[in-house]
Amino acid sequence: MKKTWRGFNIALIITLWAGIVSAGEPMPRILFDQGHDQRFLIGEKGKLQLSKLADIIRSQGAVVTATSSPLSDDTLRGVAALVISGPFETLQPEELAAVVRFVERGGHLAAMLHVGPPLASLLDRLDIDHSNAVLHERSNVIDKGTNFTVKDLSPNPLFAGISRFSVYGGWALKAGKNGAPLAHTSAEAWVDLDGDKALSKNDAVGVFDVVVAGSLGAGRFIIFGDDAIFQNRYLDENNRNLAANLAAWLRER
Repeated sequence: MKKTWRGFNIALIITLWAGIVSAGEPMPRILFDQGHDQRFLIGEKGKLQLSKLADIIRSQGAVVTATSSPLSDDTLRGVAALVISGPFETLQPEELAAVVRFVERGGHLAAMLHVGPPLASLLDRLDIDHSNAVLHERSNVIDKGTNFTVKDLSPNPLFAGISRFSVYGGWALKAGKNGAPLAHTSAEAWVDLDGDKALSKNDAVGVFDVVVAGSLGAGRFIIFGDDAIFQNRYLDENNRNLAANLAAWLRER
């Protein structure tokens, strides 16, 4: 009996000590870049803003902050994950170099396109191409061809518990040697290559990737071809669950 009681005390001490250590671990810090003319921000609560995404990330035990300062080694020090959503200005060369170093050293990067060109230099560094115009769908359409549901999902924790999500003006992506596609349109999707705003023989038709992921050095990245996925207005049940899965990925150590 004494031996059993002594064993219980030892187990209790170990459990309490583990709890103290766990409680003492700092929460991972998730940094949103807001220094490149972003219009959709984590501190605003409008329909197209990102305040609900920030709340979802916080609910999973992370500190969420934003910066309008140039991205640098100092800006990114102590950050677990960087989110660059919907920039309208491109990163400067020194910022690009700092972001690449951040990922190579083990950081996580999530980027979402509103328009393609501002992120082109970063995507190029990650060996990812993007289309010259937004995607159009003829299957799984919500209300018009640029707003559609994505159902072709590769097995990945990002899609745990969901079978679909919706995009609202997304760009096609193509991963290179460092990445892999995670979500795809139907075979009826097309890109308006000639800019005539109609499907014609000069346009590209087929399956296009809308989410790609990969690794660079010790770190990892996820790129979404659309930033509206995570805007307040569009966080339906599926997009909200996708946001929660993204939050879990961002805070992974």
